[in-house]
Amino acid sequence: MPFDQDAAFSRNIGWVTEEEQARLRSMRVAVAGLGGVGGAHVLTLARLGLGAFHIADFDRFEVHNFNRQAGAFVSTIGQAKSEVIARMARDVNPAAEIRSFADGVTPGNLGAFLDGVDVYVDGIDFFAADARRMLFQACHERGIPAVTAAPLGMGVSLLYFKPGGMSFEQYFRLEGCDTTEQYARFIAGLSPAMLQRPYLVAPQAVDFAAHKGPSTVMACDLCAGVTGTAVLKILLGRGPLRPAPWAMQFDAYRQRLSFTWRPGGNANPLQRLLLALIRPRLRLN
Repeated sequence: MPFDQDAAFSRNIGWVTEEEQARLRSMRVAVAGLGGVGGAHVLTLARLGLGAFHIADFDRFEVHNFNRQAGAFVSTIGQAKSEVIARMARDVNPAAEIRSFADGVTPGNLGAFLDGVDVYVDGIDFFAADARRMLFQACHERGIPAVTAAPLGMGVSLLYFKPGGMSFEQYFRLEGCDTTEQYARFIAGLSPAMLQRPYLVAPQAVDFAAHKGPSTVMACDLCAGVTGTAVLKILLGRGPLRPAPWAMQFDAYRQRLSFTWRPGGNANPLQRLLLALIRPRLRLN
């Protein structure tokens, strides 16, 4: 059967207008990291009807990805994440323009990855601090809106970096910090409310030395929903979205929603107290 874009995304109409749906078709989003949250981001935005994607990941699917990653199946073990997610997105929308960066985002292809992009969505692994900092700095310099959503426990934490507003570096303050301190500051900045902390029943599963931590598919799916909504609001100008130093965290397990405002980011006195609590718990053995 011939593919009909209008029919495929017609059930979006009502929450968006026909004119807005047509505008989404002309938009381009970049997603770096296609694992736990990144793959779900791409598929969610494909179903929203966005017309063009730049997607990047150098990794391949493995068995330990099965509990949470949208592209992880027995049939995709060993396959490149960028190829699998591109194939799945095209299965949703064959008309979408998808450019894959199978080596991930590097200093050499950064310009091409962000070329013509209307919004950047972060899906990079927690431990890939250098790549994340590079991308957010490039977005800040180019005036590209950037969103990151962290899957925390059975919930989500959202940060939005608005063009002309507080930058990623101004919020997290990672410059000059060693690896351990960067992890501590990233955790504190992502989750000022720490709603997920009380129900971590097996703390030994958090192993920063091995670059491992627990995760749930519920959190990843919540990230995709919250991020998809944020992207829609950014692209269509549909009402306010609180930028950094605001952070939003929703925890489905505890049924709690928190908005935090931290002027100065991790330099804020409240964040400095939180960092003092986090640092001793980072086990880098």
